Amino acid sequence: MLLRSLLALTLLGAHGGLVSAAGPASAPESREVKAWLTRIHEAAGKQNFQGIFVVSGGGAVSSARIAHYGEGSNQYERIESLDGQTRYVYRHNDIVHTLWPGSRVALVEQAQALSGFPSLLQGSIDRLAEFYEVQPQGRERVAGREAHVLLVQPRDTYRFGYRLWSDKASGLLLRSDVLGERNEVLETSAFSEVTIGVKPQFDSVTGPMRKLDGYRVIRPTLDSTRLEAEGWNMRQLVPGFREVNCVKRPMESPTSNAQEATSEPVLQTIFSDGLTYVSVFIEPYSPARHQRAMRTAVGATQTLMRRQGEWWVTVVGDVPPATLLAFANGLERRR
Repeated sequence: MLLRSLLALTLLGAHGGLVSAAGPASAPESREVKAWLTRIHEAAGKQNFQGIFVVSGGGAVSSARIAHYGEGSNQYERIESLDGQTRYVYRHNDIVHTLWPGSRVALVEQAQALSGFPSLLQGSIDRLAEFYEVQPQGRERVAGREAHVLLVQPRDTYRFGYRLWSDKASGLLLRSDVLGERNEVLETSAFSEVTIGVKPQFDSVTGPMRKLDGYRVIRPTLDSTRLEAEGWNMRQLVPGFREVNCVKRPMESPTSNAQEATSEPVLQTIFSDGLTYVSVFIEPYSPARHQRAMRTAVGATQTLMRRQGEWWVTVVGDVPPATLLAFANGLERRR
């Protein structure tokens, strides 16, 4: 999802073995692949780096300047969009500030427990091996650095494949391609230039987070809940996907006029298979805002929107269209 995946949030622990495309991997090969994935998994949180990050797919290209600093359990990130409307994102641990200087709007919220480029895993390697096959593909250079290449292929048609480039020296994920059913590249996320091992500049993150004078500050309240607690049920989950987060959140857009906000919250439930995720949004149906059902695709990101009774459902994810349809069809309102 274009630049949505920029926030490299803290990852869950990884453990277990993997299976190669040719069948059960030999012990040395399994240990080697596990070691590479674990390094990718850990590097996004432990390494200090900065660089230019580019996402391209579906004819669209977005870029940003990103910096990450780690100190013990503390994580600091700074992201500046380089295309379109000026936007800055600052993260200290799980607190994220998004600033739009042009409109003088600041969004302050708590990060949700999801990983994105240059992070990788959202669950254990055991789960990853159940739904994906992993093959080493040799070495290549990315952004002037030597990298190990891994091919991650799905075991079914519910998910896309990936090709990953991991920095040989640090393990940092330098590039990630999302692959379609014919191994065509749907979307590429990569550093065009990167420096690893930079000196931390913590104040470049925490300083702007303290200086919000003159901004209209939006602090949305995210109420943790469960799909079932809100009167909904998934008749049948898509194989491999589990509910990992569910919140009720306000529908105000940070870039819209404050008077345009509605008091009705939207329910967002996130499902993950350990590598990718699908978001399901449920809100009351409004004829003025929800005029027609549609499906769209930008790069690897698929979106399905449709009316279900008195509700409007939006399903978004880096998965095949049939997977989104399976989520929508499985969703039902409990009596």
